[in-house]
Amino acid sequence: MSAVPTAVPATVLDQAAARLLDAAASGTPCPPVRDLIGTDDLGAAYGVQQRIAAARLATGTTVVGRKIGLTSLAVQQQMGVDTPDFGILFADMAYADGATVPAGVLLQPRVEAEVAFVLGDDLAEGDLALSQVAGAIDYAVAALEICDSRIAGWDISFGDTVADNASAGLYVLGTERRTLSEVTPRDVEMRMTVTGPGATADSVGTGAASLGDPLVAVQWLATQAREYGEPLRAGQVVLSGALGPMVACAPGATAQATITGLGEVSVNFAEVSA
Repeated sequence: MSAVPTAVPATVLDQAAARLLDAAASGTPCPPVRDLIGTDDLGAAYGVQQRIAAARLATGTTVVGRKIGLTSLAVQQQMGVDTPDFGILFADMAYADGATVPAGVLLQPRVEAEVAFVLGDDLAEGDLALSQVAGAIDYAVAALEICDSRIAGWDISFGDTVADNASAGLYVLGTERRTLSEVTPRDVEMRMTVTGPGATADSVGTGAASLGDPLVAVQWLATQAREYGEPLRAGQVVLSGALGPMVACAPGATAQATITGLGEVSVNFAEVSA
């Protein structure tokens, strides 16, 4: 991935990446990294993300796609930004529909429901118009993104979450595949229920919650990915942004979402052994 200009020294970016990697390895959340890279320096934040990605790739996993975050206007305003962000999906982040996430895999999981797309063509050339983006999509599925933060208490600024791979954790894809001739992403309706310890109210939303249309979110991502030197490729998964609020998931919880036209998707969180 191409470097983005930043005045933050490379050695400081290394320190920030090491802090986040140590938190992931130890299972102990760390302080924010904004003391090192600032709150809104995109070059520094993505520079840290790139270092973490290199470390992940060195373990033998592979890149299978991207996730888009901060697609909600309300969340952008909360963060004091006017743009989404993106992170990288690795092969070892995927769980099957209905699977159980073992205890200890995540530090502070929160789950959100999304429309996911699997690409049939690259998005590397051309003007990346919405029609081109739609034409490159093989199919859409219901998805759960299990977000996680290596930063203690989710005490994050924009720079913190971008550096921390956009607070990515795991993801689950549903089994009902639909082409864009069968479903209109912006019109879908979502309801997600989390049951078990600490359960809260259902999360509800629509496709329009993601930048007005999940396809617009993918278009934004395709443009950014190409500018950063790593265009979206055929076969990759794109998580297009939350359709409703994130919900925390305690050990023993189950999250299940229904998205109209795309069916259901669920995941379980294992109890902590005594």
